[in-house]
Amino acid sequence: MSNPLRLGVAGLGTVGASVLKIVRNNAAALAARAGRPVVVTAVSARDRMRDRGLDLTGIAWHDDPAALAADPSVDVVLELIGGASGPAEAVVRAALFAGKPVITANKALLARHGVELARIAEAKGVALAFEAAVAGGIPVIKTLKESLSANHVTRVYGILNGTCNYMLTRMETEQLSYDVCLAEAQRLGYAEADPTFDVEGYDTAHKLALLTSLAFGVEVDADAIYVEGISAITPADIEAADELGYRIKLLGVARRTETGIEARVHPTMVPKSSAIARVDGVLNAVAIDGDAVGEIVLVGPGAGGGPTASSVIGDVVDVARGHAVPVFGRPVADLAPYERAAIQAHEGGYYVRLSVNDRPGAFAAIAARMAEKGISLESIVQRRRAPRSEAPRRDGAHVASVEPQPVILITYATTEAAIRGALEAISSDGHIASTPRLIRIEEL
Repeated sequence: MSNPLRLGVAGLGTVGASVLKIVRNNAAALAARAGRPVVVTAVSARDRMRDRGLDLTGIAWHDDPAALAADPSVDVVLELIGGASGPAEAVVRAALFAGKPVITANKALLARHGVELARIAEAKGVALAFEAAVAGGIPVIKTLKESLSANHVTRVYGILNGTCNYMLTRMETEQLSYDVCLAEAQRLGYAEADPTFDVEGYDTAHKLALLTSLAFGVEVDADAIYVEGISAITPADIEAADELGYRIKLLGVARRTETGIEARVHPTMVPKSSAIARVDGVLNAVAIDGDAVGEIVLVGPGAGGGPTASSVIGDVVDVARGHAVPVFGRPVADLAPYERAAIQAHEGGYYVRLSVNDRPGAFAAIAARMAEKGISLESIVQRRRAPRSEAPRRDGAHVASVEPQPVILITYATTEAAIRGALEAISSDGHIASTPRLIRIEEL
């Protein structure tokens, strides 16, 4: 049998530890699939004394990840540290410049430096693989790079963050508030102590940036993606969506338009009948529209040690076999510059929740502002609140104060510019008591 493929693992967190366990526990099956034995010969992590439940006997330890990349006993470097810079970037660069293949699960690093790192990998003639960087255990990178290579992809979208999907699922099924759901997600380890990266959509945006490059053959540009998170979603929105035949999901959506690539991350109302609407909990889903295949939907665990390590090992097997594909599906020189379509040009239906001051002419004025922008309303739903009693007057009578009334508007297809222009005018007219809530509707 051929010489072993020797792995250096930088990062021994949940994913790194799972990689070591898979390599050890599934050694025979892995060798059969790879055509040669696969072994871990070196590791690097911050805390040498931490008990990870791993037997590291016979494995070299490097306090400096970059030193691991230079270790002559390492053939392939697995970067499982995370982060767009710092040690993760250092070990990847060191390995590539040393002419060693790199396998990473680091979407933030690739979203920021992917094109530059791909150029280095090409110049050195080595692989830079990242199946685990998007959607955990779902093989979407290989699907876009290879399986759908005969297709002209027009749209890719999906649920790319398990934390947000878990929270939205529980908000719906258990009628919980956002704050209660977030606290529970943190208690269970689904959300970080600082959850901003997940709940405000940035994690999804990094993943969507990579999918966009693969789907449309453009350079990675995470800054070109419109990003909006789930922190403003309320039980009232969840309830209204249910009554209207929708569910709310945080989607990343990228599609090719006549004016460029439209890439956006935001809460979205999706029809209950759609496949994506039925993806609950911490699961991820990615849908791809191709001219030959039509639409395919891939669903599976989007995070966790086992699923993510499974994708890492899939890349290891490709490297062991000598299976080489350009980093983003085509040579870097063939990637087109990213041409951004303005979010204002987006067309679709919208859910709008207003808190309307209950006074004569308010509804007529709101409808007029919508009409001025050419927006047609599919439905108007008003949930009237009961008047709130105030303290009695001097004459003994009670006066009922009139609170703003919640009103929900569903529009037919219109542009982002039109709906935002109408809402700005409505706000300036003084007919609403708070900032309007806007959620896009995606007819999948």
